[in-house]
Amino acid sequence: MSSTSSIERAVVAPRATTARKISVFLSQHARVRLGMLLSAPLAWLALVYIVALAALLVTAFWSVDSFTGQVSTQFTLDNVITVVTGALYQTVTLRTIGVALLVTIVDILIALPIAFFMAKVAGPRLQRILVIAVLMPLWASYLVKAYAWRSVLSQGGIFEWLVRPFGGESPGYGLPATIITLSYLWLPYVILPIYAGLERVPNSLLEASSDLGAKTGRTLRTIVLPMLWPSIIAGSIFSFSLSLGDYITVNIVGGANQLLGNLVYTNVGAANNLPLAAAIALIPIAIMVVYLTAARRTGALENL
Repeated sequence: MSSTSSIERAVVAPRATTARKISVFLSQHARVRLGMLLSAPLAWLALVYIVALAALLVTAFWSVDSFTGQVSTQFTLDNVITVVTGALYQTVTLRTIGVALLVTIVDILIALPIAFFMAKVAGPRLQRILVIAVLMPLWASYLVKAYAWRSVLSQGGIFEWLVRPFGGESPGYGLPATIITLSYLWLPYVILPIYAGLERVPNSLLEASSDLGAKTGRTLRTIVLPMLWPSIIAGSIFSFSLSLGDYITVNIVGGANQLLGNLVYTNVGAANNLPLAAAIALIPIAIMVVYLTAARRTGALENL
């Protein structure tokens, strides 16, 4: 009896401290706990991205004094009108969209067979090796890869050495070199979403299609591609948006060609015209808004 009473005396109720009350409250309210967990990164995102984007939008409606070179905060539409109606900006915009679309198409065509082999043909060990191989180019510096392609595509470079026996020659520096280089740079970002999408396609569907007499091409068209479409859209968003805003690759392998990113860089640096650069930067933002809206209407984004 004495031992039992001593044990009862040893069990003391925990103190109702403020920390304990908060802990109990958070354990009972999962949404509050999640909100507190996400508040810091969301606040950082709002500060770095949304506020910066708003500042960019505002800056586009300012001007630069032609005499003093100082930025005037007086509201004006001159920069936007210049960008929208100027022949130079229209040409560069069409060129940029064309390059981004070609890079996206090339990457999708290359990524589909690679991702399919990784997800449906390769064994578990080879699959892991291939995933590492796809990710490995991301470990290298962007500039190192771009300058490596500059060396490969130069006159007398490795590319010309490989195609010379077949009567070919290197494309040299220009838009073809830009498309090749950008396609290489963004290819991993297209392979990985498609690979993830293919892993979600049940093998039983492919086997059932084969048992019912469907050939490989029909199986891919009627079963695989409809289920894979959201992943293809996700990969295309990466390659298209990254190509749309790139300017370093064009400077390295693009020759005398310019994209929208080059015009922004030139006006920020050499021309020292930040309002005009901000107005030019609104073009790829508007293009991406249209692109994402079109992608959303396909229903692909909801099925990711």
